[in-house]
Amino acid sequence: MIALRLVIDTNVVVSAALRPEGLQRTVILLAMAKPARWYIPEAIFTEYATVLARPEFQIRRSLRQQFLQLIRNRTHLVVPSRLSQITADPADNIFVECADAARADYLITGNQRHFPKFWKNTKIISSREFLAVIAPHLIL
Repeated sequence: MIALRLVIDTNVVVSAALRPEGLQRTVILLAMAKPARWYIPEAIFTEYATVLARPEFQIRRSLRQQFLQLIRNRTHLVVPSRLSQITADPADNIFVECADAARADYLITGNQRHFPKFWKNTKIISSREFLAVIAPHLIL
C-alpha cells in the first residue's frame, strides 16, 4: 500500500491536544498510523511546541511533552525550500513549503481561507474533509 503523505497545520494539532473527542484528534491518530506519513520541518515542530505552551490553552506540561514526543517519534523530517509568498498569512507559508518538499497528498488545516485550494499535487483541506475522504465511517 502506498503511504499517504500529510502535512498538518498547527491549529489542527492544538485542537487535537485540547479536545480528545474531536475530529482533529482522529486526524492526528490517522496521521501517525501506517500507511500515512506525516511530514514536518524543524520550524513546524518548534511552532507546535511554542503554540501548545501558550498559557491561554492551559495544557498541562506533562501532556504537552507527551504529545510533542509522540509527534517527534511519528513524523518524518523534511527540509523545505523557501517559496514566494503563497498564503494569505505569511506565517502559514512554511506549511506549503513543507507540503512542497514532502510532495504531500494533503495539507490539513482549520484555516483554509489562508491557503489556496491546491499547491501542485497537494490538496488543502479541513479535518472534516480529510476524514470524509480517508475514513468516512468515522464521521457522524
